[in-house]
Order: sequence, then C-alpha cells, then structure tokens
Amino acid sequence: MATATYLYCLVQSARKPSVARVPRGLPAATPAVPAQLSERLWVVHSEVPLDQYGPGPLEVSLKDLDWVSRIALAHEAVVEYFAALPGATVIPMKLFTMFSNVERALAGMRGQRAELKRVFARLEGCEEWGVRVLRSERQKQATAARPSTGTAFLAARKQARDDARTAMLAAATAADTVYASLAEIAAEHRRRTSEAPGVVAPLLDAAFLVPTRRRARFQSAAQKVARQVSETGAQMTLTGPWPPYNFVGSLEETT
Repeated sequence: MATATYLYCLVQSARKPSVARVPRGLPAATPAVPAQLSERLWVVHSEVPLDQYGPGPLEVSLKDLDWVSRIALAHEAVVEYFAALPGATVIPMKLFTMFSNVERALAGMRGQRAELKRVFARLEGCEEWGVRVLRSERQKQATAARPSTGTAFLAARKQARDDARTAMLAAATAADTVYASLAEIAAEHRRRTSEAPGVVAPLLDAAFLVPTRRRARFQSAAQKVARQVSETGAQMTLTGPWPPYNFVGSLEETT
C-alpha cells in the first residue's frame, strides 16, 4: 500500500519522547512515533495511506466538515500528549503536513534548522491560553408598564436603544481591558479574527503565550477581569493550556 509520512509535531527534549500512552492518531495511520532530527530534537510522525490522504481523496474529504473535525481532534490529541511530557517543548505542525517519506520529512525540517531554533527559544517553558469575550445571548426583559401615549412609546424606544448602545460600549471597553491586562503577564499575545459567515464576531478572541512560572498569576488575573466583563452583561471564557499553535509562525508545509 502506498503511504505518505504525516507530521504531528516537533519535540525538543533531552531524551527520546515516550510513546507508552500516545493516542491512536489519524484514522488508518500507523501509531505516532518520534524520529530523531538532531540532538534533543525529534519529529513525531506516522504513515498514512494515500488512498485516503493522497491529493485526490483528500480534496474530496476536505468538503466533509465532520470528517475534518475528527481528523483535527485526532491530530490535536497526539500533539497534546507530547506537549504534556516532562521537559518537552513542542512545535505543533499544521493539519495535513505530509511528506513522501520520513527521510524527506527530516530533510525538510533540517532545511529550517535556524528558524526552528528561534521558535523553540521563544516557546520553551511556555504554554498557550485562549480568551474569548462574547456578547450575552440573554436579554433582560423590561418590567415597566406599557407606555400610555405615542410620545412615551417613542421615548421608551429611544431609551432602550441608548441603553443597548451603552451596554455594548461598556462590554467592548471591558474586552479591551481584558486583553491589555493579560498581555502584561504573557510573553507574547495576539488577537485572532473570526471570518465564519453568519457568525457574530466576539468582542475579543485572543491567544496568550504564558510562561509556566506565571500560570497562577495569569489565571488569577483572568478571574478578576472575567468578573469585570460579567458586570457589563458579556461573558468571558478562558481555555488552556494548549500547545502553542498561534505562536509557531509560518513553518513550511513541505511535501
């Protein structure tokens, strides 16, 4: 059966990463294993069948969002496993990063050795956290009596619009405060933009690269600003820690 080499991540570690409890990985793929790239650097990969992951079949499968979601979860599970190993620093690879064979994969990564060194230097000892601030879906129902005159009705309508505008401004200001407060603690940070059609963009969608030694401080600050956000009627969610997908940069997906 013809196969390609699929890359999950690069791992910097003083010893060969253990695969004792590694997740299954992509459907139909061989178990994920590390191949040594250089001293303290490993490429985690598996072999995938071309009749499922070759250019033609993959182009068809990418139209199935449920299938892509399952692949993404399987990919992420493997990356998270290696990121959680003691003493390991991980560079996650993008979904569907593939080479014709493992030798080409290693050669492709060696060609980016200088860039990899810079990225690992930034990521070492850090983890990614995500923060989103969303408008509240629930609206408080007014309990005031129905206006008895047309003038009163128009005044009530204007007051409702003014109140909504004020609330939105307060929530947007709180979201900016969240970003600024947490950015002071993080080593790096960036806002993300949502381009999903028909979906209301969040007030804030941000990723923070946080040194593990500052984790408790970051979480405490997040709890504080979340309360401030809640007072405006919006909602804040904090997720993590994650492998640093948003801080890897633009490593090539060589084939």
